[in-house]
Amino acid sequence: MGKDLNISVVLYNSSVAEISNLVKALKENTYVSEVYLIDNSPIRNNAFEISNANYIFSGNNLGYGAGHNIAIQKTIDDGIKYHLVLNPDILIEPIVLDSLLEQMENNEDIGLIMPKIKYPDGQTQYLCKLLATPIDLIGRRFIPLKKWNTERNNKYELRFTGYNKPMQVPSLSGCFMLLRTDVLEKIGGFDERFFMYCEDFDLCRRIGQISKTIYFPEVSVIHNYEKGSYKNRKLLFYHIASAIKYFNKWGWMLDRERKKINKTTLLNLGYKY
Repeated sequence: MGKDLNISVVLYNSSVAEISNLVKALKENTYVSEVYLIDNSPIRNNAFEISNANYIFSGNNLGYGAGHNIAIQKTIDDGIKYHLVLNPDILIEPIVLDSLLEQMENNEDIGLIMPKIKYPDGQTQYLCKLLATPIDLIGRRFIPLKKWNTERNNKYELRFTGYNKPMQVPSLSGCFMLLRTDVLEKIGGFDERFFMYCEDFDLCRRIGQISKTIYFPEVSVIHNYEKGSYKNRKLLFYHIASAIKYFNKWGWMLDRERKKINKTTLLNLGYKY
């Protein structure tokens, strides 16, 4: 394939060294056309004008989804076939994109694919999820019942699957989303009402209405995931505000589509009630 992939990374007071290493790793793939660095930081940092990257200083903290939308629109306008939404704290080897793009090329019904995501110590991050209910997004954060949370996570985060085989999953993480551009064009990219958090849940749900959303663990990346909303009150506020917007949009307790999709997913994955 030719240069059929654009990549966007949204920055906010990010490490120049970290981003330089990421861009270098990404550019080892010959089919990468553009790497867009969308900087939402309060002050422009010319050090991010890295060779082989397209630095865009937004001049305002637009939010995660709105930042990526700047690059997504350029990908659509330029007719590039695929777009990768990527966190700045990802470590990736060239074989990862090779394998994922091969899957996309061979399966035109896939609109979104995500590899296995690992912590730096090699442990799996459980980022495959059912469509969230209010209990999943809000209740787990504030109900301190370990046994209940363990049982809930086994189901909601699909931990019972072992995370060791490809599977169709209704909700995947925004830290790494390889997307088919014509699908993004149809659904309109990220919903910019979500400043931070839940924008990936919303995007996955809209993509899932017209194509498959696939977890592919035959390749993996490292993600320095810190669960910021568990440590920072401001981030916790953003998380709660986004959860409220999400359920206002899709439905709180009465969401027939969610119920149907989750039931089908669990049935297909062999969940034992």
